[in-house]
Amino acid sequence: MDSAIATNGLTKHYGSVKALDNLDLIVKKGEIFGYLGPNGSGKTTTIRAMLGLIKPTSGTCKIFGLDSEKDKVQAHKLVSYIPGEASLWPNLTGKETLYLLGKLQGQIDEKYQKVLIERFKFEPNKKVRTYSKGNRQKINIIASFMTRADLLIMDEPTTGLDPIMEQAFRLSVDEAKANHQTVFLSSHILEEVEALCDRVGILRQGKLVELGTLSEMKHLSALSVQATFDKKPPSVAHVKGVSNVKVIGHELSCQVSGPIDELLSVLAKAKPKTLISREPSLEELFLNLYGDKEIKNEEV
Repeated sequence: MDSAIATNGLTKHYGSVKALDNLDLIVKKGEIFGYLGPNGSGKTTTIRAMLGLIKPTSGTCKIFGLDSEKDKVQAHKLVSYIPGEASLWPNLTGKETLYLLGKLQGQIDEKYQKVLIERFKFEPNKKVRTYSKGNRQKINIIASFMTRADLLIMDEPTTGLDPIMEQAFRLSVDEAKANHQTVFLSSHILEEVEALCDRVGILRQGKLVELGTLSEMKHLSALSVQATFDKKPPSVAHVKGVSNVKVIGHELSCQVSGPIDELLSVLAKAKPKTLISREPSLEELFLNLYGDKEIKNEEV
C-alpha cells in the first residue's frame, strides 16, 4: 500500500448543500500534502470524514488501507490530529494534558516531547485555563508530534501562533518528513504551504479543482514583470499575453502568459534601468484561481 490516504468518490451532503462532492484523492506515504481552499470549501468536512467523525453520504476514505468508518479504531492508532482549536480540560496542567492526549493516541516519544516543549517555549506546569490561545494551540501541536504517528492530520494548526513559533512548527514538520511520516496540512496560510508541501490540492465548493506540485501549478498565473525607466514607460497593453498593466511614474508592472520575447523586445527598446521577472507565488496562484470577489466573500 503506497498511499497514506485514499478517497474514492467521497461525498457529503448537508440537506441540499454539497459540502464535499465526489472527492478522489491520493496522499502518498511520506509526503507533505497541502490542502487549500477558502472557508466553506469543504476542507474541514474532508478531515472529519477521514477521521470517521462524520458518515459520508457516499464514497469511501481509507487510511493506510483501513476504512476510516468501518476500521476507525485501527486507523486512529496510526493517526495524530491537530485541530485549529480544541476544547481542553481547564483544570489540568499542560503536562497532564499532554500525558492524557498521548495516552489517547497510544504512544509518546518522551525524549522528543522534551525537545518540542523547549522548542515551542512551552511552560507545562501551568493550568490550561491560564494559557493564552497560542499556548493552548502549542499543546495540540506538541501532543501530535510527540506521538510520532504515521499520519499527521492538521486543520489550520498554526492558528494563534506568533511568527517565531510558526518557524518552530515548520521545523517540526520537516523532522516528521525526515522520519518518513506523512503530513496532511489543511491551511489558508499560503506561505506556510509553499514552504512545506510536496504537493498541493485546491478545493472549491466541495470539489478538487487543482492537484499537483507547485511547479506543475504555475500555469494558473502569469509571469510577473517589473521595470523602471528614466522616462515614461512604453505601452505594452497591446503585447500578446500581457495583462494587469500598471504604470506609476517611471515604473511599470504587468503579467504575461506564454512567450515573453515580444514583451522583452518592447521593453528593451525603451532602455529600462531595472528589469525583474519572477515566477508567481502560491498566493498569486490562489488569487488567480478564485478571483478577488470570491476571496472577499469567503474571507480567506
